[in-house]
Amino acid sequence: MTKNMPQWDRHKNRIVNIEFQPVEELTSLPYPQRYTLIFITSGRVGGTVNDRPISVAAPGILCLAEGDAVNISEREQLAAQSFSFHADFLNSTYLSDSLEAYTAIPRIQTGLSLFGGNSRCSGVPRVTAAAFPLLLEWFFVLGTEVSAQSDERWACRIKKYFIKLLGLLEDLNSAQEHSPVDLVLEYIHTHYTDKISLADLTKCALLNRVSLNKMFQERCRTTAMGYLLAHRLKVAGELLTHTDMNLNDIARSTGFEYDTYFIKQFTAKKGMSPTAYRKTTRKAATAI
Repeated sequence: MTKNMPQWDRHKNRIVNIEFQPVEELTSLPYPQRYTLIFITSGRVGGTVNDRPISVAAPGILCLAEGDAVNISEREQLAAQSFSFHADFLNSTYLSDSLEAYTAIPRIQTGLSLFGGNSRCSGVPRVTAAAFPLLLEWFFVLGTEVSAQSDERWACRIKKYFIKLLGLLEDLNSAQEHSPVDLVLEYIHTHYTDKISLADLTKCALLNRVSLNKMFQERCRTTAMGYLLAHRLKVAGELLTHTDMNLNDIARSTGFEYDTYFIKQFTAKKGMSPTAYRKTTRKAATAI
């Protein structure tokens, strides 16, 4: 298979250390000097990752790092695609007219727990039937943006979907039970970009408002709607730090209908405006 990393950004005349393979044959894994996210869309693969047996049937995902020991011994009617990225891709981008000068660069951490030999998911993260269509949609956007480079913001959009995709996988794999709270958490993690009411959450959990909020308080130290808001702001914070998306785009990408409401909620919960948060977290990340 021909590997096409790095990509050349024809709009900004720079290297972007990513690649997308619309047909992934799973040969010569793991690929050198890169992390690889493989979507199994049809069929099944089996083998070992770091001496641990794996069996992944569609819909499924493999998360592989450069140092993994991978042996794919079984392929059954396989159809797969992959997105690979060098560690440099995790570096945050900045607005071209920014006057800030940094001695180090903030790096994306979202989803990295899914890769490498110490990952508790052994390179095969848990994927639910409800989550996979959304994950696949975001993954398809990654591939489209890599090939099209439709405008100078294409790499920024890739980072947006990259953060959201790996963040959702990480959230799905943090669940330890299958309680009504877990059902609602999965619903929130897969639908937070949409309009969600408390009635939607109680319907998902098959509980009334009082019972659901009591269980959420015990598990998450907040109400169900409080968790939804916190999750939206968490993703928004990642996008502020690691992309150059404007506030209106971030608001809409995280379930806020209006950027003014997003700014109000963000400022109230974080103690600073989104713009101030972006500037502060980028500087703070360089000191870690």
